[in-house]
Amino acid sequence: MRLHAEVLEEKEEEGAVMASAALSPPLIGATMAAPRLVVGYALTKKKVKSFLQPNLLLLARKNGISFVSIDESLPLSEQGPFDIILHKITSKEWQHVLEDYHEEHPEVTVLDPPNAIQHLNNRQSMLEEVADLNLSNFYGEVCTPRQLVITKDPSSIPTVVAMAGLTLPLVAKPLVVDGTSKAHELYLAYDEASLSMLDPPLVLQEFINHGGILFKVYIIGETVQVVRRFSLPDVNTYDLLNSAGVYRLPRVSCAAASADDADLDPLIAELPPRPLLEKLGRELRGRLGLRLFNIDMIRELGTKDRYYIIDINYFPGYGKVPGYEHIFTDFLLTLAQSKYKRYLSGT
Repeated sequence: MRLHAEVLEEKEEEGAVMASAALSPPLIGATMAAPRLVVGYALTKKKVKSFLQPNLLLLARKNGISFVSIDESLPLSEQGPFDIILHKITSKEWQHVLEDYHEEHPEVTVLDPPNAIQHLNNRQSMLEEVADLNLSNFYGEVCTPRQLVITKDPSSIPTVVAMAGLTLPLVAKPLVVDGTSKAHELYLAYDEASLSMLDPPLVLQEFINHGGILFKVYIIGETVQVVRRFSLPDVNTYDLLNSAGVYRLPRVSCAAASADDADLDPLIAELPPRPLLEKLGRELRGRLGLRLFNIDMIRELGTKDRYYIIDINYFPGYGKVPGYEHIFTDFLLTLAQSKYKRYLSGT
């Protein structure tokens, strides 16, 4: 595949690069050059600002990659042509538009398929692919917290929790992950009586002491990158006996919560083993059918190798990962090279 045409690039308000290009096969007998890559993106303004940072745009441009903004108000078939479509729009309408477009243009790589992303938009289904993973003999044990899904009638929650045998305190999370700030609102419930104050639909997860450290494992294609973040403090017996009610929890995913340079107990701060993370990444890529996601993982306090996955997010805040512009550019180039080799081989 060869991409050649005039490419007009200009900075958008969000700092993104606009480009236009034409796709055509090489002339017979012509020397085939490495392809340029046009990446169409459909992202929220917030995502554009955090992801399409100047350092990424500059490095990508040097490597022949152009980012093109997709106008959702216009038919997708009238835009492009694209080699890759990068998106994080949650509406049903966009999902149908993208599915129809990919059916007409199977040569375009969609990152990632909407039906696969939908799996992560519900916290009940999100962890199902993790629950039966058997990595216990692979540098550690990977588990999921016991959890309960509540869809209605908050007054019945204390009874349902007691019947399920869940141990307090419980973390309450919205059931649906729809890209809004509300989807990330977390609460900690200390006693059964306060559970009826919660607002379904939601997921209740047992809280696991983990030394106040969260491991955010970022997946970009076959690359795995992990960073430490400060998390929620441990809950002890005194807290349980002297606390009551439901408490709103702060978000712990912000860059300001980085714990990479903090002076921490080595037993708490030690990163999960690289072989375990790479195996986990491979398994989940295959099971989820996704190439861009991150895993929120904690290590149970007092253990060396028992880990819990508490959340999985599609197309997370890669801008917070050190050197992300190199990782993502290499990922896009790998996709281009793969398509280029398939063209040369005629497959």
